[in-house]
Amino acid sequence: METEMLIWKYALINAYQHGGKANSKAVMSKALGENPELRPRAKEIIPLVNGVIERVNSMSFEEQEAKLREIYPEFFEAKKEKKEEKKCLPSLPKAEEGKVITRFAPNPDGAFHLGNARAAILSHEYARLYSGKFILRFDDTDPKVKRPEPRFYEWIKEDLEWLGFQIDEIHIASDRLELYYDYAERLIKMGGAYVCTCPPEKFRELRDRGIACPHREEPIEVQLERWRKMLNGEYREGEAVVRIKTDLKHPNPAVREWPALRIIDKPDHPRVGDKYRVWPLYNFASAIDDHELGVTHIFRGQEHAENETRQRYLYRYFGWEYPRTVHHGRLSIEGVILSKSKTRRGIQEGRYLGWDDPRLGTIRALRRRGIQPEAIRELIIEVGLKRSDTTISWDNLAAINRRIVEPMANRYFFVAEPVPMYIEGYDEDFIAEIPLHPDCPERGVRRLKFEPDKPVYVSKDDMGLFKPGSFVRLKDLFNVEILEAGEDGIKTRFHSVEYEVARENRWRMVHWVTEGKPCEVLVPHGDELLVRKGILEKGAEVKVDEVVQFERFGFVRIDRVAPEKVVAIFAHR
Repeated sequence: METEMLIWKYALINAYQHGGKANSKAVMSKALGENPELRPRAKEIIPLVNGVIERVNSMSFEEQEAKLREIYPEFFEAKKEKKEEKKCLPSLPKAEEGKVITRFAPNPDGAFHLGNARAAILSHEYARLYSGKFILRFDDTDPKVKRPEPRFYEWIKEDLEWLGFQIDEIHIASDRLELYYDYAERLIKMGGAYVCTCPPEKFRELRDRGIACPHREEPIEVQLERWRKMLNGEYREGEAVVRIKTDLKHPNPAVREWPALRIIDKPDHPRVGDKYRVWPLYNFASAIDDHELGVTHIFRGQEHAENETRQRYLYRYFGWEYPRTVHHGRLSIEGVILSKSKTRRGIQEGRYLGWDDPRLGTIRALRRRGIQPEAIRELIIEVGLKRSDTTISWDNLAAINRRIVEPMANRYFFVAEPVPMYIEGYDEDFIAEIPLHPDCPERGVRRLKFEPDKPVYVSKDDMGLFKPGSFVRLKDLFNVEILEAGEDGIKTRFHSVEYEVARENRWRMVHWVTEGKPCEVLVPHGDELLVRKGILEKGAEVKVDEVVQFERFGFVRIDRVAPEKVVAIFAHR
């Protein structure tokens, strides 16, 4: 009996932590870890573990939680203590109170997503931690390959504010081209840059061999003349590039003589149109702005380490001190698309509903799905400053979000794919009074009315429980015996009212409605978007943007409330 209770404890904990599904290997490991004396009996314990796992996984999440509270309440006390021990970021190198200035520099060519969020959140958190300044800088100087779109400037700002950011300054690179031109000319005059008119193929051949371009050492007067020709339109796109003088023997050919500014004949930029023909590349504009804006600390992905190597050449030429750089690995989430190019293509092909399609990893999509800003921030802080790439599962984010929304989410019954259940033997009207939230009686109750001359509706998902001769409890109503069951309907007989009878006999509990409003729940499932149609209990006063719990189904965000139906989006169990 003690062994079985030990297995129950760890099966319920594992299920609670992983969306309602326990894993037999994990449970076995925990049980043997707590009681090593069971190891010699491992083979005979495996069937017992599998049996408990099967029973636990057949329970609803609410039933699992209730059972866990019954047999091991200490888990929730420890969980509460752990919650209070909020993880903090490590101290920042060379950081002084009130003097830390960080920046986040997104390209407004797509919606802000979870992968971007790591650098953004770390930058903002450290700026606030040291009472410093956080700058939002739009890196929009590539109107050809990474073409910015007007809506994304505002969307990114909105997403950051939704995440709780206090933005101290906003700068847009395309507004600063004259500044970049000034620095380019100064570099040419001091001999740190030159105008290369080699055909691209010829330049790459020379660079890879570590040989100087023939234009590299030409007189500064010649370089300046070429620079003016770039600006006034005498060169066409691809005919001239401003390059930074570097080490021709640098082990990485991509660092050698890197391009700083190039010509785009018809940029048609959404902010400045065709006013400018010469556009800075990322490393030039970013390096100049980091100095001009006084940035002290840069948070960037490990894959951008090469960019720092390039930019340091500029800083050496001008005699500037390079900001302190903190590199971190990439962040991805299993089964969720973060790529802007793949997202855009999917939208264009009609596979996705838009940038906020709940299958995507954009901040707008996560928000639409009911993920809270605090959950995203907490996740990023938990991952921290690891240099290695990190792949998180949806369960990681869901577990954090569940803890945040559980206290605020009102409960309702939603019956997916309803099947009528006919009940004989109970001839009176019955009004079930159910708390809107089990821990918050002050919120009031929902009232669901049973009428003996009308069927109740249960979910097709529960059909496996309705076997003739078995018993179930209609949650917060009464217990019934199953007489017949088919997809056209279920015939039952009233057994008893008391919940204790169902508990003692371990009868399964199902939710139900008598009547209500049509409701659809959009459920992301990998690259698919499933639509679960059903009935939402009558009188459910839900509002758009509200996160609620559909009992035994999961947490959802209300996406639309119309006279004909309610549409919700599934977040997690």
